[in-house]
Amino acid sequence: MTIFKPHFLLFSLLLTTLFTKAQKIKDPDEFLIPRGVDSLPKIFLLGSFHFEYPNLDANKVDKSKQIDILSEQKQKELQILLDYIALFKPTKICIEAPEKWNAMEKYRMYKTGKKELGRDEIQQIAFRLMDKFKLDTVYCVDASTIADDLTETKDSIVIRPYIDEIFKDYSFKSIASYKKWIEYETEQNSKVTLLEYFRYYNSQKRFLRDYGYYLLGDFKNGKYNGADALATYWYDRNLRIFRNIQRITTSSNDRILVLFGAGHISILDQLLKCTPEYNYVKFDDLNNKNSR
Repeated sequence: MTIFKPHFLLFSLLLTTLFTKAQKIKDPDEFLIPRGVDSLPKIFLLGSFHFEYPNLDANKVDKSKQIDILSEQKQKELQILLDYIALFKPTKICIEAPEKWNAMEKYRMYKTGKKELGRDEIQQIAFRLMDKFKLDTVYCVDASTIADDLTETKDSIVIRPYIDEIFKDYSFKSIASYKKWIEYETEQNSKVTLLEYFRYYNSQKRFLRDYGYYLLGDFKNGKYNGADALATYWYDRNLRIFRNIQRITTSSNDRILVLFGAGHISILDQLLKCTPEYNYVKFDDLNNKNSR
């Protein structure tokens, strides 16, 4: 006959009690999203390279490595990409452009036949999706930064030298390993289809390492200069973009497509993973009917 000793019984009771207590700890979303994630407006991030290659970013693309988005082959590939993105069924489209870009005027000129679609990704992707889903507007949600604002205030004569010191020698330069990676990415763009490239370009691992680019190189300028430059320029700009997206969100039925350069998307991805206000649909999620 087995005899249970008191200390063994006490230990068993303690384990049972601890397990029971652990089971009672609620998921934060029971408080933050009481009706469930499906009750939230859906949002889909689409990071893109710039189809027209303005070469305004730190990393330039040589003419010999640029793809021609207007070529017959790339237009066929673009249609396949658009068909995939269309699975999201957007009701609103946000683009990387300021209000002064006059997106709707450009769209109307295209619709009335006064101008053909330009080669940039806004016209090639956003305008075509507007047609498909019969949307009557596109939202320009790009933003300036607090660093820009501070240099234009009435006290800028005092503030400007401080801002200039922060940004001294800051040029978003990359380290050798990142430069090698970016060059490799650029080469792959001409070797795979647009859908394959966008799937890679919008992968979670790439978002992480893409943002890591900003934490090296010039980020290490001075004691805090690089950190302050990143915060007041690049990070602040994207926080403002996110705020603009919040401002155009008006219904739980909204399905918001955000089309921006991939550098912006790597930060917006972080913000959307944290906020309890949106149902964040990732690129590969479009294969899942529950996300549509």
